[in-house]
Amino acid sequence: MGELKDKAKGLGNEIAGNIKQAAGKALDNPRLQSEGIAQEHKGEAQRLMGKAKGVMGDKV
Repeated sequence: MGELKDKAKGLGNEIAGNIKQAAGKALDNPRLQSEGIAQEHKGEAQRLMGKAKGVMGDKV
């Protein structure tokens, strides 16, 4: 994937993760809350990969 795709997918996963976390808290569902945390971290990693690709010219 290119730099912008990684950043966009990462942002999407961060948003979805935050929504899952909020739903898990509201529904008192620790499993859903944990899934949200994991998805948010996945998104953060994707965005960092996109930044790295931007610095290194998509050679990562």
